Amino acid sequence: MDFSFSDEQKDLRELARQILEDKVSNERLKQVEAQDEIFDADLWQELARSNLLGAALPEAFGGTGFGYFELCLLLQEIGRTVAPVPAYASLVLGALPLAEFGSDAQKREWLPRVVDGSAVLSAGLVELEADDPMDPATTAKRDGDGWRLEGRKSLVPAGLRAARILVPARSDDGRIGVFLVDPESAGVERTPQQCTDRQPYCQLALSGTAVTEQDLVGDLDRGSEILAWLLDRATVGLCAVQLGVSERALEMTAAYTSERRQFDRPVGSFQAVHQRAADAYVNVEAMRLTTWETAWRLAQGKNADEAIAIAKYMAADGGHFVAYAAQHLHGGIGIDVDYSLHRYWSWTTQIEHTLGSGRAQIARLGARLAKRGMPAA
Repeated sequence: MDFSFSDEQKDLRELARQILEDKVSNERLKQVEAQDEIFDADLWQELARSNLLGAALPEAFGGTGFGYFELCLLLQEIGRTVAPVPAYASLVLGALPLAEFGSDAQKREWLPRVVDGSAVLSAGLVELEADDPMDPATTAKRDGDGWRLEGRKSLVPAGLRAARILVPARSDDGRIGVFLVDPESAGVERTPQQCTDRQPYCQLALSGTAVTEQDLVGDLDRGSEILAWLLDRATVGLCAVQLGVSERALEMTAAYTSERRQFDRPVGSFQAVHQRAADAYVNVEAMRLTTWETAWRLAQGKNADEAIAIAKYMAADGGHFVAYAAQHLHGGIGIDVDYSLHRYWSWTTQIEHTLGSGRAQIARLGARLAKRGMPAA
């Protein structure tokens, strides 16, 4: 396994970093956060003009023909700048499954619009009524040639802006379907939800919402496979964002402790600060290793079940450690909302508990080991 990036991957990452660092400043973030909806439309269009929104989409639909690994490189850069754009929602939750499983008509209608930034997609994977996203409580009841959806999806990222939302639901015969729902349809209600990271989410309530055969992504026989495929990539996408968030938080901390002086010397020269920062560095590097290994496995079509749980555990618990260490080493300024570090803490906390906390990942790994059984003595 070679963890070095190709020249093309380095170019993509550097282009993304150049645009994001140029466009996303503390002052710009304050301006965007003062809006009714936290969304940087200018930055989104700049990413579209640079074709970064099409990084993992086929060239036939305007993309650049890269893959999931390259998309994770973009997500890492989004995390480094805590950029207020729906890259994770639109590219990972929406466009990826359409590109992989969608019909020709669905691809033609939506993928070019994702690439040029004119349409945002998302997916509703979280339910208050169901702990396991693979076992949705939302139902799809047959109604003639289509279905009627009933249920609620919570914490849909960019759900108020999304032109279509992928909704997993269980059919009458117990199979799972993934439906492309128009949020403007009759029987759909979207309610804004305020979360730790202050990014836009919504609750999606479905009350007899009609969907047709053309709205089904793939088919019911493959519904569970499609949902599992999406959840795997959604989880590792969060790990990539968390890597960027934690990496940048630690860089900010290193710079601050090198400049901040106490007792006529930089606070970074004290042994206790060294130790705390070193532990944070180890956690960042563990996140880096597990995230890129798992993204590589997914991009290569290899089994990644255990690797995903390990990567998300490191993103959750490792990210938690780095965020608190960064705030601790900054002292009082670490919680000052005029200083940018507070955003990194809030993004970390949101990612930590999305699609399974560290404790949930340990339980997942334990269940797999128990199912495998202990070796004979």
